Amino acid sequence: MQLLAKLRIDSFMLGILAAVALAALLPARGEAVEVLNWATKIAIAVLFLLYGARLEPREALAGLRHWRLHSGVLAATFVIFPLLGLALRVLVPSVLTPDLYTGVLFLCLVPSTVQSSIAFTSMARGNVAGAVVSASLSNLIGVFATPLLVMACMNTTAGVHVSPSAVLAIVVQLLLPFLAGQLLRPRLGWVLGHPAATKTVDRGSVYLVVYAAFSAGVTAGIWHDLPARVLASTVLVCAALLATVLALTSLGGRLLGFSRADRIVLTFCGSKKSLATGLPMASVLFAGHPVGLIVLPLMIFHQIQLFTCAALAQRYARRADPVEAELPSGAVEPV
Repeated sequence: MQLLAKLRIDSFMLGILAAVALAALLPARGEAVEVLNWATKIAIAVLFLLYGARLEPREALAGLRHWRLHSGVLAATFVIFPLLGLALRVLVPSVLTPDLYTGVLFLCLVPSTVQSSIAFTSMARGNVAGAVVSASLSNLIGVFATPLLVMACMNTTAGVHVSPSAVLAIVVQLLLPFLAGQLLRPRLGWVLGHPAATKTVDRGSVYLVVYAAFSAGVTAGIWHDLPARVLASTVLVCAALLATVLALTSLGGRLLGFSRADRIVLTFCGSKKSLATGLPMASVLFAGHPVGLIVLPLMIFHQIQLFTCAALAQRYARRADPVEAELPSGAVEPV
């Protein structure tokens, strides 16, 4: 682990690549597919149960008072990103294949991350409490907003039909465990007190979804038809998309008159996309479609955002040090 840290290699992404490699070598077939599907559903339910248990209701209600900040994050996540995704339709078929464009559009519709948004906000000396509420609110609203946006955008532009029953399946599979976590929060303290256990559930559920999606792609033979040029183009599109949103959120924070701490929240929470939430949704919403190809842009975007935002957070932190040193105790830092 220390070697990975020195080399700046994300162990989470290594695990995802290992799941992809395992799917390529030993894809699930026959009865194993049914067992894998049930295991994935159970892991996802446990994941969202823990998400619900982590969110302190009183903190969430108190944080909602900062409605301008949270509205900005939600607007970036569910308005600006979808509009950019729809605009990228012009890249089909010259740059992106229809399935990969569906994946790019889908990544524009999923909610923000929770853990990494909060971690990078803390690293950058931003408003951590605001990041906790904004990221959690984004994920909770995303349970409803993402399926509805998928129905509105993809049924007409991406050649993918999503039925209302898929939206209901998302609610049952994600929202109900989340609400159960809220109700059982007092009794789950012993679980939340062991970060290693919750981290295992977090990452394990993602690994299962990735293995299932890419395993299905291998058995269907879809990976043989993906040229290296198209893959490279997808990486460039994801990088350009992230750069655009980072610029827009940074500018938006200044135009709205946010403090430096709140601008950091808007930048990190408004520009991130959740792999942990997006993958389970994709497995339900795109049943019968090449899920492996559809989630590929989200996986690429996830890795790019980790490296980029880590560097950006360190830059914010370096700038904050001299400012904090010059400020008297209790003073408000300049915008």
